Amino acid sequence: MAPVKKSIYSLIDLREILLGCNRRYLAHLSALDDFSAGVRALDRLAKPREVNGKTVKGINFFEPRDSTLLHALQNPRVNIAGVRRADLLPNLGMFSPTRLSRQPRRLLDIGVIKRVTGTYRYYLTKPGRAAIAAAGRLTKAVIIPAMI
Repeated sequence: MAPVKKSIYSLIDLREILLGCNRRYLAHLSALDDFSAGVRALDRLAKPREVNGKTVKGINFFEPRDSTLLHALQNPRVNIAGVRRADLLPNLGMFSPTRLSRQPRRLLDIGVIKRVTGTYRYYLTKPGRAAIAAAGRLTKAVIIPAMI
């Protein structure tokens, strides 16, 4: 409460008081973290979705096959030259060649990778890079130390 006389001449003082209130309120709002965009991106990557009448399985970050595939996509060479199925085949022995051929389509439908037009090369999307980095960081920094 500010002691201000109720007259037309106190509007200048009232203006400064209200500007201070607005500044404090905006500082409070900027201190709040908004994770809604991250929640939407994670839902888009992890939940199954229907594409052309078929259900596409989302990413399970704790499944060994999915985590190995995502780790192979995190290779720096992928960001420079893109990746093809043939590039992934030597690193992913747990996948048969036919099963590995279906994985880029699945990741493309989910939104983890995008295809270079006119080629069979793929790059990680921004949400794909963020999800892979977050999953690796979470596993190495939180889950593994908690298991010891």
